[in-house]
Amino acid sequence: MDGKERKNIQSGKRVTIVLKEDQRSGNLTEGVVRDILTNSPTHPHGIKVRLMSGEVGRVKEIF
Repeated sequence: MDGKERKNIQSGKRVTIVLKEDQRSGNLTEGVVRDILTNSPTHPHGIKVRLMSGEVGRVKEIF
């Protein structure tokens, strides 16, 4: 599932995100959503979330 729509993402879901420092390389980080940081219903680069580990990035894939 795509991470560009806020309605698809809930706290507790397993996702992959791209961290700010990994945007050029495209390295993905997997984790569980703690907080949704983007307020708008959609975002072209992915909804920004905070994982349970504290890492912040944009959602690329939802499991």
